[in-house]
Amino acid sequence: METYTAMRAFADSWGLVLMVLFFIGVILYAFRPGSRAISDEIARIPLKED
Repeated sequence: METYTAMRAFADSWGLVLMVLFFIGVILYAFRPGSRAISDEIARIPLKED
């Protein structure tokens, strides 16, 4: 049970920090300058007539 306890402690502390940093990175990537044109183009894909 020693390994389980160590991994549990790591997940409780650093796992949460890593998930929060990943979430912030995704938000920053989505709202970066210049991404509006790309997002608008992607949003129109279902409406295109081939």
